[in-house]
Amino acid sequence: MRYLIIILFLLAAGLVGYGFYIKSDDMQTGELFIGLGVAVGFFLWMPAFLYHRWKGKNVKDYMLTNDSFKKMREFEPNRKKEKIND
Repeated sequence: MRYLIIILFLLAAGLVGYGFYIKSDDMQTGELFIGLGVAVGFFLWMPAFLYHRWKGKNVKDYMLTNDSFKKMREFEPNRKKEKIND
């Protein structure tokens, strides 16, 4: 999966770079390559990257819920006590 993500990123960056390089000679073809690079980055690379990074993680750990607010409120007085003691 890691190598697929790297290849897709290099492909998207290469298409965009080639599009900007060729744009000075042929405007329409340059814009086509830039658009293809952005599409590859948006529709292929980004979902693959996000899936790879979030695989195996619990989404609830990153959400703000009532329980997480309670934990933050309980943690805050402990921090103030630690500052006073130091």
